[in-house]
Amino acid sequence: MKSSLTIAYLVAISMVAVSPADENWNQFRGPSGDGISSANELPIEFDESKNVRWKTLIPDSGWSSPVVWENEVWLTTGNDEKNTLSAVCVDLQSGEITKNIKVFEMIERKIDSAYGNDSPHLNSPATPTPVVEQDHVFVSFGSQGIACLDRKTGSKQWERRDLKIYQPVRQGSSPIVDDKNLYVAYDGNDQQFFIALDKLTGETRWNVNRNVTTEFDAKFSGGPKPGDNNKSFATAQLIEVNGHRQLIAPAGEATISYDPNTGEELWRVLYPGGFNVAARPIYKNELVYVFTSGVTHAMFAIKPDGRGDVTKTHIAWSSNKFSPDIPSPVIVGDLVFMVTAKGGIARCLDARTGEEHWKTRLGGDHWASPVLIEDNLYFSSKQGQVVVLPASKKLPEIAARNTLNASFIASPAITHSSLILRSTTHLYNIASGHQRTQEQVAADVYPAPRENQRRSKKGSAKIAGSKNLDALAIRLKELVKSGKLTREEAVQLYQSAAGK
Repeated sequence: MKSSLTIAYLVAISMVAVSPADENWNQFRGPSGDGISSANELPIEFDESKNVRWKTLIPDSGWSSPVVWENEVWLTTGNDEKNTLSAVCVDLQSGEITKNIKVFEMIERKIDSAYGNDSPHLNSPATPTPVVEQDHVFVSFGSQGIACLDRKTGSKQWERRDLKIYQPVRQGSSPIVDDKNLYVAYDGNDQQFFIALDKLTGETRWNVNRNVTTEFDAKFSGGPKPGDNNKSFATAQLIEVNGHRQLIAPAGEATISYDPNTGEELWRVLYPGGFNVAARPIYKNELVYVFTSGVTHAMFAIKPDGRGDVTKTHIAWSSNKFSPDIPSPVIVGDLVFMVTAKGGIARCLDARTGEEHWKTRLGGDHWASPVLIEDNLYFSSKQGQVVVLPASKKLPEIAARNTLNASFIASPAITHSSLILRSTTHLYNIASGHQRTQEQVAADVYPAPRENQRRSKKGSAKIAGSKNLDALAIRLKELVKSGKLTREEAVQLYQSAAGK
């Protein structure tokens, strides 16, 4: 018998227009940008072997979330040592890397000498999530450049490298598209603007200055981090209200709604002190849900039918308790599910009033956004755990606590039969009924962490690599001793991992 929550979930899904593209997880947080999938029969329990179709080592470094079109998984990577920025395509069925396209050579970052803590190492060189569609893949690397690739050939159709801001920790805002335009935010310490580009040519359709000024400006203007209250990492959301489209675009200290055709500002809500916004807004229940960071750590439910500054008139409710400043929530019917970046405190709120139904500690640090598959929420942490929690109005029991040899920062992608997880080193295809062999698990190679590479580009990487090989040798000896591998097979696996 279906629960009332299941019925509400199905109703919510039915309200979304169905098109062929809905079968593809084509952008950050899926086709509707809300982390909800209509897939079923995906596994709840898995580990490095159980219910894993494949696991593929991804070259270089990146935190962009994977996106899926038909039989292709796309993601972006970067290499600070080689100064390269790339797009990678992985076969959904086999896990084979079919394309590794160098999109850009890195250019020297613009640095504000007055800013006392320039920290690009706190982010990856490839954090914005790409968008994929039938003919194109749109990839963004923030101020390093944005480009359109031909999905089939990988050839570059156009590029823009003139859109630059100063982001002390690099950028995170992902592009989104409609039938004509590509939209993306540039919210830096020095300047903040939102731009619409022609999808086919890359030419500017419109470009608007954010023009956000609050009393917090004075606090940052003369300090060690000038303009820090202006930066934002959020991805925009296209919605329709009363038959008219709106582009909801969070910035530092304000969320602004634009007309996507012209760039005209429709309304804005100010939240001074709520900068560093990373979570993507969600439109449900005729409300826009916005989640901030910075000093306030607040969330707002906004009525999107106003004009001008609607801060005092159109906020239905707000909360600053345990709000998710990095991971985006999931909203199902009248329920908001979220998790904090630090400590993994999960909460359930009433979506119409903000009243808390329950909270519980999952543990871990959560930068990846949760997803909903059938009636279950999947929370993936930097510590490598994927906790599965039933989406319920009453405090539920944890359905599964899965541990992988991984660290998750990117948000998952979902197909009709697979959960795609990107760790800081690998890409996983989690699918029911599949099993990796002990030999495959033993042969996994884990690159040296980026922080080790920074300390000594060559020395530390060699040390970390040798430690990985030492651990592999011990594991292979155990498998030979137990009779699961022959000596010859173990030697071949070791030599393959060592690159010989």
